[in-house]
Amino acid sequence: MNTKKKLLPIYILKILHKYSDENHKLTRSEIISYLQNEYDLIVERKAVSRNLSILEQSGYDIITTKNGTYLNEREFTTSELQLLIDGVMSSRYINEPHSRELVEKLSKLSNKYFIPHIKNIYALKDFSKTDNLELFLNIEIIDEAIDQEKQISVTYNKYGLDKKMHPSSTMILSPYQFILHNQRYFLMAYNEKYQNMGFYRLDHITNTAIQNKRRTDIHSIPGYTHGINYKDLSQSRPYMFSDKTVQVCFLTEEWMVDQIIDWFGKEIQIQKKEDKIYVTLNVSPEAMEYWAMQYASFIEVIAPQSLRNKIKNNLKAALKKYEEV
Repeated sequence: MNTKKKLLPIYILKILHKYSDENHKLTRSEIISYLQNEYDLIVERKAVSRNLSILEQSGYDIITTKNGTYLNEREFTTSELQLLIDGVMSSRYINEPHSRELVEKLSKLSNKYFIPHIKNIYALKDFSKTDNLELFLNIEIIDEAIDQEKQISVTYNKYGLDKKMHPSSTMILSPYQFILHNQRYFLMAYNEKYQNMGFYRLDHITNTAIQNKRRTDIHSIPGYTHGINYKDLSQSRPYMFSDKTVQVCFLTEEWMVDQIIDWFGKEIQIQKKEDKIYVTLNVSPEAMEYWAMQYASFIEVIAPQSLRNKIKNNLKAALKKYEEV
């Protein structure tokens, strides 16, 4: 038996994967035609039937009806693939070439009839995408450093007036975790120079290299003696500021509860006070300052007093900019 004949079950499976579904059943003659056109392989109907049985016995969900045969179950449903593709396309931290490549790979997990439904596959330029072509290489290098518990050196970049990334600083970091937050990819790492935990935009990092020196033990860092509290991390930092969390109290209206839970999760205390609600939560004060300014018309920070004063001064400065001359 020649090599191609030995691979006949695989070829038939590939044909079913590419050309069939519940609405597009393949007859034996059509399978034979695809085998000849795509693999230059001439087989008889009995051989196709025999190998379909082998595939079914091997656990593949192949359905045969009077109208033909199709592959019933796949790794992902059409809606699941569309969800994954939408996630790739809307992701700001994946650059345009990588997004296009990933979309094409995901599309191949379905059959040929799925491809026309990717309406936005050529609209990637409409999304706000990173320009950093080193992103996936950085992920591989940093992931290796995390596994080896080693420090890394990186160049951190910022956008200039020319709308291009430019080197801002060189850092030595002890990396611990990748974090996906607000459609941005962050690296949670300890800055060896400033000796504090930071959250660094992964799409702003270039020139990543693993160092020989062992990273700082996270348990030795204040606030992380018990490691990373992922639940607290996700709920106490609506924006990825690096300061320590404090207890914050604010007044707002009942309709804001939906927004508050979206941002901070359900681990908050809510009390009804006449026509207002009183909210208490643990949060980064810098992040809370930023968030409170965003919702300044609807909330009033009560405590701590230092945060209340900051917001009051911010509002005064903002009002001054808009006062008539």
